[in-house]
Amino acid sequence: MVQVRKHHSYGVERELDLESWLRHMQKLAGLNGAQVVTLRRAAEMSAEAEQRAIAVEHIWAEGASSFATGLEMAEILADLQIDSEALVAAVLYRAVREKRLPLGVVEEGFGPVVTKLIRGVLRMAAIRSRSAGTGDEDRGGAVEEHSENIRRMLVALVDDVRVALIKLAERTCAIRAAKNAEQPKRTRVAREVADIYAPLAHRLGIGHIKWELEDLSFRYLEPGDYKQIAHLLDEKRLARQKYIDAVLDLLRGELTRADIEGDVYGRAKHIYSIWRKMRHKNIGFSQVYDIRAVRILVPTIRDCYAVLGIVHNLWRNIPNEFDDYIASPKENGYRSLHTAVIGPERKVLEVQIRTFAMHEEAEYGVCAHWRYKGTDLKKSGSQDSYEQKISWLRQVLDWHEEVGGNPLRDDLQSSDVDTRIYVFTPDGHVVDLPSGATPLDFAYKIHTEIGHRCRGAKVDGRIVPLNHELRTANQVEILTSKREAPSRDWLSSGMGYITTSRARAKIIHWFKQQARDQNIADGRSILDSEFRQLALTEFDFEKLSAKLNMSSLEDLYAAVGAGDIGVGQVLNAAQRMVRVVPVDKVPSLTAPVARGEGKADVYIDGVGNLLTHIARCCNPLPGDDIMGYITLGRGVSIHRKDCANMLRMQAEESDRVLQVTWAEKPQELYAVEIVIEAYDRHGLLRDVTMMLDSHKVNVTAMQTRSNKHRHTVEMVLTAEIHNFEELSRVLHRINRLPNVASAKRRMLH
Repeated sequence: MVQVRKHHSYGVERELDLESWLRHMQKLAGLNGAQVVTLRRAAEMSAEAEQRAIAVEHIWAEGASSFATGLEMAEILADLQIDSEALVAAVLYRAVREKRLPLGVVEEGFGPVVTKLIRGVLRMAAIRSRSAGTGDEDRGGAVEEHSENIRRMLVALVDDVRVALIKLAERTCAIRAAKNAEQPKRTRVAREVADIYAPLAHRLGIGHIKWELEDLSFRYLEPGDYKQIAHLLDEKRLARQKYIDAVLDLLRGELTRADIEGDVYGRAKHIYSIWRKMRHKNIGFSQVYDIRAVRILVPTIRDCYAVLGIVHNLWRNIPNEFDDYIASPKENGYRSLHTAVIGPERKVLEVQIRTFAMHEEAEYGVCAHWRYKGTDLKKSGSQDSYEQKISWLRQVLDWHEEVGGNPLRDDLQSSDVDTRIYVFTPDGHVVDLPSGATPLDFAYKIHTEIGHRCRGAKVDGRIVPLNHELRTANQVEILTSKREAPSRDWLSSGMGYITTSRARAKIIHWFKQQARDQNIADGRSILDSEFRQLALTEFDFEKLSAKLNMSSLEDLYAAVGAGDIGVGQVLNAAQRMVRVVPVDKVPSLTAPVARGEGKADVYIDGVGNLLTHIARCCNPLPGDDIMGYITLGRGVSIHRKDCANMLRMQAEESDRVLQVTWAEKPQELYAVEIVIEAYDRHGLLRDVTMMLDSHKVNVTAMQTRSNKHRHTVEMVLTAEIHNFEELSRVLHRINRLPNVASAKRRMLH
């Protein structure tokens, strides 16, 4: 029989066997027979993994087993009436986290949903491990900003509220077990819980978990204050309990006379909330009004206000100590009436009044909507509410108001969390960046000098290109040289090195500070190389500089060299000067349709270059459903689909009817021949075509010639290109492929 040692709040322990635990879970979570069988299999799998770990003397968390912790997590979640898949994930999580149980085995045994939940909690755990050791003992503004970024990163990662609930259960077990840990670890766990997970529990409205996390973390972070308040509470406990009992008897009698069925009981004030109120209001223990507190639960909102009238008739209320959270709920959905009165013996008494449903929401928050209504997450009718509750995670932007710290920066307040990513520095601090940011953006966000000296980057310990796209929870390390030497390639939009305006501005400013002669030489080199690659070897740069409002060609070179003008701007100007690219123009895929006095302002897709005209019988307008009919000598006539003539022609001559649609005015496309020289390797052709496909470049022809003696290959492909800037971007991308020696537009003869 498997024996389980379980850790409960405030250090209470008990032992029970697995079968007893399963019976307890079935009753607590309302599981059916099949769900109990699945939960038993999960527990047995975790127990076997634990036994294998014991064989190699691998025990987690100062002697607490990962198996027992998994059962404790599941019990915490069962109290929230969460679904059986989340309970299974909780039982198995620590075994997977400790690398005793492969995720593949979990998926094979319990399916993709359980696996996805565990993987989501693991991602949150990665944040915890990477953020450790960042100097939390210094509670300055930088640390508060770090904690805020950690919370925002969690929001970016969590796409299922059950993941957050499992993580809360795991951290609850961790803070309970911290009493057995060494002081440094105990402090680290308590700080993390206080900064991140107690606020998360509050945001999800799970009151009883929030209070336990706050009290236990406060116990380890401020032991002196904790003991003092605990002592003050304890020495007055008997007198206070006698007082509360008398108040409860009086209130029960009043409810009976008013014919209201309610539940009345005394409410224990949590130590942390007492300390916080004393600190924020700068008052002594004797001035905390809600040391003596009662809570009244009634069936309806009407009963709430009726009971409020009874309470205020019994005792005089204290001005400014009444809050109506029913009419104006808190941001996490909390609803209740709070009032403070001068009770019997002229002692201050706090009274909370709420419905039974409101109490469920206050205690179980995000879980209450399916717990109270007796519905399952997957049943119809609960999904909409479930999705609304998930949105609470997205409102974490205002957590700083509840946990203190500096206000959020303006750019973060105006950005949705889905448009940001959150990455780690090597020492575990979190840096926020826009989605799509690169290691260079990260380097310039850290410090301008780091960006200027950047020569490479590692992401999660692996060297990556500087235009590598970062993802949330990456750990980024910048490799630097001793001297500042930004590359002008970093400013090229086609090469994708930077995405943030901050990084671009810093690079441009650096080049502006360089000597004009050097900028002229660099600008000339950049444009010569670019135009040579585009086969524009006899271009009139003097006219080009005038078109760009430069007083001389040297000014153009200097502006390009300093980064004031991007290569893309120069290419756009060159495109306007060369109205027709000197190669065959690609036929348009759409045909213009004349309206009015022959003006082509409507385009039809699906007819190629055939002559088209609008049929006068139905005169279709853009937006109407249309069909085409091939006439004799007049091209294609365009009719409405419900046109009587079209319906007749469709029945009699269906072979002359075309499926057509309205289209935007087509962009001009030009056929460009690109020559690629490379060292031959397996997969080269595939890489080239995949890159072109990813940039939506259509290839109409391709030839390859291999030289077996030199192990080289020459590819000549014809691609449809809109303009010089797009061609430049494509050539740069091809040149960066492995083994490619050069890629350029074919020279004209």
